[in-house]
Amino acid sequence: MKPQNAPKLFIASILLIFAFGKGFAQSATLTVHEDPKITELLKTKKNLEKENKLFDGYTIQLYYGELDKASQILLKYRSGYADWPASIEYETPNYKVWAGNFSTRIEAERALLEIHKNFSSAFILKPERRK
Repeated sequence: MKPQNAPKLFIASILLIFAFGKGFAQSATLTVHEDPKITELLKTKKNLEKENKLFDGYTIQLYYGELDKASQILLKYRSGYADWPASIEYETPNYKVWAGNFSTRIEAERALLEIHKNFSSAFILKPERRK
């Protein structure tokens, strides 16, 4: 073999490898059978999280007292703060306005600095998980 034919032979070898590689390639299909209960469980979990029933972090309490005043506080809060969700929670015989679902205490403290500007009596709490 002549040295000038070496590059041509090398290129031809590479092309043959790719041509044969394509011929022996495998293909597969995957079929997933999902139990319909999974979708139902995910919806249930989402609702429980929305109601803070699965939450194991910190929240900020804005108010504790009567329902009418709690509703007013909630409206005032929602008009000024969109970053953290808020809800009215009932604990016999009073209503509480809770804001935020914070994983760590430091996150809650940062939010509290902002919230204190309009709700000076707000404080951080770690609610017990509701059953």
